[in-house]
Amino acid sequence: MNHPVLRVARPTDNLPALLRFYCDGLGLQKLTSFAAHNGFDGAMLGHPQAPYHLEFTHQPGHVVGRAPTADNLLVFYLPDAVEWQAAVQRMEATGFMPVPSYNPYWDQQGRTFEDPDGYRVVLQQAAWAL
Repeated sequence: MNHPVLRVARPTDNLPALLRFYCDGLGLQKLTSFAAHNGFDGAMLGHPQAPYHLEFTHQPGHVVGRAPTADNLLVFYLPDAVEWQAAVQRMEATGFMPVPSYNPYWDQQGRTFEDPDGYRVVLQQAAWAL
């Protein structure tokens, strides 16, 4: 059975700062990018073999603002403790420090980081399960 590929797309007012957060800090790769495509600039980030990617777009002259709440999350499950610790250290070495989670559940086994637009990413040291 084929499974769909997930694209999470959102606009930003600061594409370069988001690329630094998600690529340099989080370790995602820039899969492709575009400039002045129907009035938008953007980039798609992820891992080439992963069934998801993130798309960030910017429309010059249009203001989108920050995240509506501190509970807008992307959660990455990293069950391997060494891999999880390396991911947390990479974020901190890039200058992004953990923030307290709005929902304290995420602080029990994870670290939460806020991107330049106020959206939050949780690095959860656990296996994904329903």
